[in-house]
Amino acid sequence: MLKSYYKLINEAGTDEAGRGCLAGPVTAAAIILPENFKNDILNDSKLLSEKKRELLKPIIEEQAICFGVTHIYPKKIDEINILNASILAMHKSVGKLTTKPEFIIVDGNRFKPYKKIEHECIIKGDSKFLSIAAASVLAKTYRDAYMEKIHKEFPMYNWKKNKGYPTKEHREAIREFGLTKYHRKSFKQLPEQLKFPL
Repeated sequence: MLKSYYKLINEAGTDEAGRGCLAGPVTAAAIILPENFKNDILNDSKLLSEKKRELLKPIIEEQAICFGVTHIYPKKIDEINILNASILAMHKSVGKLTTKPEFIIVDGNRFKPYKKIEHECIIKGDSKFLSIAAASVLAKTYRDAYMEKIHKEFPMYNWKKNKGYPTKEHREAIREFGLTKYHRKSFKQLPEQLKFPL
């Protein structure tokens, strides 16, 4: 059973999706849920089917006090690295909240202070607290929708299915067709990039 809040009623949960992808943005969401929010299906988005995530998205959006979602695109990821891009996406999402949170709970173990608001990093927080789980669902569904949109422009990479993750199919397409403007140039796109000539 996921807990309603960690410390304060008026706290925001935040999480990101797409950190390990070869293409597309890293996407974060932040959300403040009402104290009485309950949902038996809601969990870490990685543990939910696509159908359940899509079912939950409008419920979360309708019942939230407020939420914000932010994409940070490959050019910026390459410029500041994926960790900083993930934190930037979370900061921007918190900044979009129409109610200022008194406390922020963050999935994972890395964060930077945001505007002097106290925060706590929680490993596997998306399977412990409702607000982080809700943020994980929003981040994932918004990012998936973006990847399906750009799939139409470059269908050969099958982003509609792999969402930019380093699947065998995605890497074979990179080998055959090269990189697009949506690929993260600072990432190891192909395994042989690790090998050095003798």
